[in-house]
Amino acid sequence: MLHLPVSVLNEMVGHAYDGLPNEACGLLVGRPDRGDVVRFVATRNIAESSKVYTVDPREHLRADREAEADGLEVIGVMHSHTHTTAYPSPTDVAQAPDPSWHYLIVSLRDDAPSTRSYRIVDGNITEETIVPLHR
Repeated sequence: MLHLPVSVLNEMVGHAYDGLPNEACGLLVGRPDRGDVVRFVATRNIAESSKVYTVDPREHLRADREAEADGLEVIGVMHSHTHTTAYPSPTDVAQAPDPSWHYLIVSLRDDAPSTRSYRIVDGNITEETIVPLHR
C-alpha cells in the first residue's frame, strides 16, 4: 500500500505533462516502513526518450542526501508512459533497481491521466493500492 498526498500526486502528473514528448521521472521520498510518501523530487530523464527513462544520477544522489538529512529515504520512483497504459513494460521490470521500492507510473495515453503503483520483485509485478491523502 502506498500512502500518497493528493498534492504530491498532482505534482507528479504535472511533471509528466511537462516532460512531453518524453517520459518524465522523479523520486518518491518518505517512510519505507509505512509506505508513506512525504514528497516528490522531480528529476531529469537523461535518456531523453519517449519510451524509456533514466533518472539523473546526480539528482538521485542529492535526493538521497536530502532525504537522509530529514530522517527519510527514497522509497520509489515515478515515471510516465506517454503512449501506453500505466503498467510496467519489460524494460521497466528489467531496470527495477530495488525490490523494496514503489514503482509508480503516470499514463498520459488517454484524455485523463491514470496513475498506478507496483512492487517489482525478481521480475514479478504486483499492483499495490494507492491511498490518497487529503492534507
